[in-house]
Amino acid sequence: MKKLGAFLLAALFLAPAAFAQKEYGLKFSSLMNDNLTLENAIRLGLENNSDFLTAKQDIIIAEQKVSEAKFRYLPQFSLQGTATWYDLDYPMVLPDSVANRFLPGNGLYGDKDQFYGVGITATQYLYSGGRINGTLKMARANLKQVQSRYEIVKNQVVLNIKKAFAQLLYAQYNVKLTQEILDLAETWYARPSGDLWTKVRIRALLADLKSSRNQAASELKKAQLNMLIQLNKELNSRITITGDFEPVKTDWDLPHMSLWAMEFRPELKSAIYALEADNIAIDLALSKRYPDVILNASYEQLGVNDLDDVNKQVSLAVRLPIPYNFSEQIAEKKASQQKSALRRAAIEDKIRVQVAESFENMLFWQNEVLDRQLAYKELNDLMEQAAKDKPKTGTAPLEALQDYLKSAQGYFQAIRNNHTAKAELEWAIGQDL
Repeated sequence: MKKLGAFLLAALFLAPAAFAQKEYGLKFSSLMNDNLTLENAIRLGLENNSDFLTAKQDIIIAEQKVSEAKFRYLPQFSLQGTATWYDLDYPMVLPDSVANRFLPGNGLYGDKDQFYGVGITATQYLYSGGRINGTLKMARANLKQVQSRYEIVKNQVVLNIKKAFAQLLYAQYNVKLTQEILDLAETWYARPSGDLWTKVRIRALLADLKSSRNQAASELKKAQLNMLIQLNKELNSRITITGDFEPVKTDWDLPHMSLWAMEFRPELKSAIYALEADNIAIDLALSKRYPDVILNASYEQLGVNDLDDVNKQVSLAVRLPIPYNFSEQIAEKKASQQKSALRRAAIEDKIRVQVAESFENMLFWQNEVLDRQLAYKELNDLMEQAAKDKPKTGTAPLEALQDYLKSAQGYFQAIRNNHTAKAELEWAIGQDL
């Protein structure tokens, strides 16, 4: 009984603390399966999660699109070099793919049928009606949306790992608890005494304790499998974890939680950025009413035997596209804007509900776990006193052990649910407490 009491007291007061690793980005070997802390498990799970890694690549793509949009402010240069063999009855202009060069036809250069040219062209938009600036704003808004989706995926992965971690930690303690109680009961009743009816009852109670141990072992295997799935590791791996297994609480009130959620939840940020993108899309559609003012300059050297002939030009052009669907595009973009505004309002309401539900669940379990802790401590003290009585006869000691096991399991389950409720509340507000 002293051994059992020491184990339960250690679980109650001296649960091993999670040694925090602050070097974020630290890589872990796929063979590292022993005594993972919660922080290391989260880091390992993120490194192995395909959705999270895909979201990181989406950020890289969006960043490159922002860079591409910035380049549109700069002049566009092109170098051309052509060598043409021709036999013409009439002058022609070469296709755009070969620099649009003009060939005057046979006779201008004598009997020559070859023509060469090299040149450089520069094009600069002096005015675009805000389209270049709008394109850059759209790329930045898209980057913000992608970053928000990255945070959404990250938060969901972290939540799943936290819940799996709490379940596995509970399962590890539960299997050890049931084994300790079964060993104690078998020690007490190695040679059961009493009449046959008493012996039948004793054997049945021992079988129940053994069944509880077997069920705890099965739950441990399931919890380990779930943890391996969340970490995206090989399913035949064996893994153990270490961490705090004691009650947790929060002292913040619901208004503060709701305010934090409005600030930190990436789903709401994504909706805001989508609305921003729709506003930019309207501006881009309206910008088609304005012309492009383009400055173009070129320098080229031409000839049949050498490149002595030189062409130079600087041109200023004004171009005004006339789309047929201008008004339809405006109406479409405004409808998308209204749709995004409604979606944002719906997400805000949904987040408030999630925070309220998670907060109430957290309040219940942080109070319930303390009640179960008090009941368990009182029962533990009584069991330590009763364990000193020898010999153990009848079925009362075994029945008391079953009640003791039920109380201890209820307390451990409350701790697990307490930790799970905290993880769900942190997910609901978008940051760790």
